[in-house]
Amino acid sequence: MIIYNITINIHDTAHDTWMQWMENAYIPGILATGKFDKARMVKVLIEEEMGGQTYSVQFETKDKAHLEQFYKEDFDKFENEAKKLFGEMMLTFKTELALIKEY
Repeated sequence: MIIYNITINIHDTAHDTWMQWMENAYIPGILATGKFDKARMVKVLIEEEMGGQTYSVQFETKDKAHLEQFYKEDFDKFENEAKKLFGEMMLTFKTELALIKEY
């Protein structure tokens, strides 16, 4: 299993609008591509010097091929929409993780 992780810091003034968009558009939209099996959102429990609130959004997929297909076919649409809506109010970085074993 591959986990596509997006860590996001969202400015406090945009937080509520961003959260609504994440829950009603972004996460359901990415799941609707059919390339991921499930998603989770977790809050990062640290205070950032820059302020805002930080979250990790994780999408699980069967293999690297599905993730590559997402990058090729869908990534730009979601990335552009996020930039258009939130611009500099949102900072992100992405990580790809491979599940080794669950206990």
